[in-house]
Amino acid sequence: MRKSKFILPLMMLSLMVGAKAQGIMGGHVTGNVQLDGQMSRADSVIGAQDVPEKLLMNARADILYTNGDFSAGLRFEMYEKPLLGFDAQYEGEGLANYFVNYNGKRLSVTAGNFYEQFGSGMILRTYEDRYLGLDNSIRGINVTLRPVDGVTIKGLVGKQRIFWGYGNGLVRGIDGEVDLGSLIKPLGESKFRATLGAGFVSKYENDEVIPAETPEYRLNLPLNVGATSLRADLGYGNWSLQAEYARKGQDPNAINGYIYRPGQALLLNLNYSQRGFSAGIQAKRIDNMGFKSVRSQSGEMLYINYLPAITKNHTYAFLAMYPYATQVNGEQGLQADVMYKFKKGTLLGGEYGTDVHVNSSVVYGLDTTVTGGAGTEGYEVNSGLGQLFYGDVSVEVAKKLSKAVKLTATYAYQVFNPVVENEPGSLHHNNIVVADVAWKVNKKHSLRFEAEWMGSDSHYDADDPEHNDRRAGDWVMGLVEWNVGTHWFVSASDQYAYNDGIGNYYNLSVGYTHGATRLQVGYGKQREGLLCIGGVCRLVPASNGLTFSLTASF
Repeated sequence: MRKSKFILPLMMLSLMVGAKAQGIMGGHVTGNVQLDGQMSRADSVIGAQDVPEKLLMNARADILYTNGDFSAGLRFEMYEKPLLGFDAQYEGEGLANYFVNYNGKRLSVTAGNFYEQFGSGMILRTYEDRYLGLDNSIRGINVTLRPVDGVTIKGLVGKQRIFWGYGNGLVRGIDGEVDLGSLIKPLGESKFRATLGAGFVSKYENDEVIPAETPEYRLNLPLNVGATSLRADLGYGNWSLQAEYARKGQDPNAINGYIYRPGQALLLNLNYSQRGFSAGIQAKRIDNMGFKSVRSQSGEMLYINYLPAITKNHTYAFLAMYPYATQVNGEQGLQADVMYKFKKGTLLGGEYGTDVHVNSSVVYGLDTTVTGGAGTEGYEVNSGLGQLFYGDVSVEVAKKLSKAVKLTATYAYQVFNPVVENEPGSLHHNNIVVADVAWKVNKKHSLRFEAEWMGSDSHYDADDPEHNDRRAGDWVMGLVEWNVGTHWFVSASDQYAYNDGIGNYYNLSVGYTHGATRLQVGYGKQREGLLCIGGVCRLVPASNGLTFSLTASF
């Protein structure tokens, strides 16, 4: 598909775009287009490399046609050449996704590319994230049957996308879910809620030669690997509990070092919510649960399953500087989250009320004893905790100071272990303070000011492999954002390492929005680091130059 000439898809795109969402054969056409570009030059201080192509660009167009219960869609993608951080194997252009779908009351059928999830995703979740450069969609057949209200049965078969091709592994799955409240009328009328589910996923892959530790032997690889899960979603009044347990058969692969230990995972969520208050606790334990449709594939492509992170997804720059990536070979952790609103007129609520949000998480590895290498079960798990991978606690207070001014203040403490990024080094201990002030000047103008500080016991040394992380040291940051009406915005920011670190990362951005069209142009420096969404990450190299993004929908 790379560098190929898709005349028919281009004709279809021209026809659909030319329709401008008008009725076609009684149906309706909608779509969106996105173009992202980047120009970067060498910068030895931040580690940015020279880009010979000068202009890098990712582009895509999604077109959807609907007509009653029927729909059809396609996506055309172009990477010439891919933005920094995207795999070079994306280079080229072509029809990356297409499907036809029937969605009736009792039956849904999709042929082509589709995305699906069983439960929380621990045995199957296919999805696409354009910012991570990740698309593990399945091309095949997906059927959903709803024989009666409250009962859902899913079945699927197909192969997963990897760049411009598809992996050799065949993925097959079946899943069932029952909403007891819909089946049992007295239960549905009570405060008690219960949904039960179970799923099974199998992947088939041809044998291949994988060298064992002893040269005269070769590994006897399983052609079929199965994974199953049981789950329950229970609730009573203001309480809710979600629990899911998954188990995977012997699955020697590149991620686990070709060991034959079965995998398992447990995920628990307990929550309580009422007006002005909510609290929740989440627990997770993973043991050898990396599940791919091609055993020799490393990286983030071709994952059949998804193992959600139990750390907060931070948005402020310094809070997100050390994101946590889920360790699929083994981890165990807890997360607690509490939100409370002090009412108006109280001592702490004041005239407008005060929102307080406290979150804390901690993740450890498994305490293991190694028993062998490739071709063995690999290790035994002991009852204790392994090394600390990550821990944090954050307190966020949001309060309106007047009708026009709102202040959000955050303090966080983080402990980060470089081993989760496969890097050497000791634990980083970071203290972070953020102040965010939003000011609505008048009906057409608003300003936002952001100030951040991070103090860390880490330090930067370019000649020391254990201390050459450019995120190290003490940092300060300032940001100003000005919104003009509903169309324009301008922002300027600067991050500066003032002690034991290196780098001065400034950025200037200008954006324009009109209806469903948005254009943004920026110039500045980007730090090398991980971009993580939901525990899935990709490395973003350092860059220094111009970026732009154009999105439009019709």
